[in-house]
Amino acid sequence: MLIVNQRLTWILCAALLAGCAQTTQKASETAFFPPLPQPPKLQYLTSISTEKDIGGEASSGLQDWLVGQRRATKQIARAQDIGAVKGKIYVLDRTFKKVLVVDLVKKTLDFLKDEREGALADPMGLWVTPDDYKYVVDATRKQVLAYDPANKFVRAYGSKGQFERPMDVAVAGKRMYVVDFVSSSLVVLDLDSGNTVQTIGEPGQENGQFNRPTHVTVDRKGFVYVNDSFNYRIQKFDAKGKHIKNYGYQGDTLGGFARPKGVAVDDAGLIYVVDAAFENTQIFDPESTDLLLFFGGYGPHAGSMYLPSSLHIDYENLDFFQRYVDKDFKIKYLVLVGNLLGDKKLNVYGFGDWIGAPLPVVERRPVFAVPAEPKDSGAAKK
Repeated sequence: MLIVNQRLTWILCAALLAGCAQTTQKASETAFFPPLPQPPKLQYLTSISTEKDIGGEASSGLQDWLVGQRRATKQIARAQDIGAVKGKIYVLDRTFKKVLVVDLVKKTLDFLKDEREGALADPMGLWVTPDDYKYVVDATRKQVLAYDPANKFVRAYGSKGQFERPMDVAVAGKRMYVVDFVSSSLVVLDLDSGNTVQTIGEPGQENGQFNRPTHVTVDRKGFVYVNDSFNYRIQKFDAKGKHIKNYGYQGDTLGGFARPKGVAVDDAGLIYVVDAAFENTQIFDPESTDLLLFFGGYGPHAGSMYLPSSLHIDYENLDFFQRYVDKDFKIKYLVLVGNLLGDKKLNVYGFGDWIGAPLPVVERRPVFAVPAEPKDSGAAKK
């Protein structure tokens, strides 16, 4: 039995990507991971590539606004990074070099009007706070630009020499975390003053060192996770910068990485990591660091990915996608994955539990199994 928020006992099967379950709402566009008859934990719901995918009308497109050319359907070109608040999904687009605004209430696709001091040159990373402040890393400007809930430019972080090539940003409380690709470090700024209060890491392969980090995220407890891309691992740190543990390794077996990209953590502590080479997302146990499940994969099947780069976990917008959820599945949050190529730019998955009729026991030797939580012997836990 699969239990979320406790020690997980999921079974990873070798044929994970082979199966799918159909619904009467969108039979050709749904899939479960792992596939039935195993108890699924994720359902592929839909994808968003154009304004029509959220119910909008065809109208003058982003090309019209950006370069004044022909009319076209408003669309996402390359989803580099993702953020969300209630009613809105933000997509940093590498082709348009803009932050696109997917308004789920108005059913429109627009873009953040970055102008004058707030103009973006080469945006690479995006972080959206619960109160709808947007922080955008610009590699050319070597700064992090902040925009308020009205999408107005507020300020720029990054004085001369503070960053060499910033790639991504995360914000927690009064701390801003910026990964620097060239210096192979994590720069910690005070959110009010913009001053550097700590620099974590240096080039190297040891714990706490980095080799070309690209992505960063912070969980609800304040732990920081860095994609140490050329060391093929995710490093976890506490709020003071102390190294805690690593997830993943270089390899083409389950749990390994070839081109790790976006990383996100749910409220239960599960770590999600996108791999652009394997074109999937892997989920790791926070304590054991074991792989629990992977989903996506290359190919024509529903829920596949095509050069995925970004990942975001969204608890706020379940209602807007409930119509895609199978009647026998109950979702707890959304998992948004952005693709740089293909015709499906923003994949929407639902994480949850099977609530339908009991599924038959499948006699299959597991590829990977997570051990159950040991019984409490009465000894104090460290």
